[in-house]
Amino acid sequence: MKQIEVQIMGQSYLLGCPEGGEARLREAVERVDAAMCKIRDAGKVKARDRIAVLASLNLAFDLAQREAEPPAAPPAAASDPTADDARATQLIQRLDQALAGDGHLL
Repeated sequence: MKQIEVQIMGQSYLLGCPEGGEARLREAVERVDAAMCKIRDAGKVKARDRIAVLASLNLAFDLAQREAEPPAAPPAAASDPTADDARATQLIQRLDQALAGDGHLL
């Protein structure tokens, strides 16, 4: 298995990569890095682990939504920054509740 070095939010990671999968892995890294940087740059969350959890939830939610859409659905319109902020705030509140002990994120 090939190993590649990548950076996410300025931190280096050495990842195992199957032969022929480097382009897809780098694309995934770019998505994760962009998602994490967007949350960090919004300034509402400082801790790297919380940023990672929120970014993971956002990416998983987006993937689930795409999988639930009918195949012939037109591409989604550009995202509304106000809606993105509201969703991030809700996710932060849910993460806070889960970390406080109720255990439910969504």
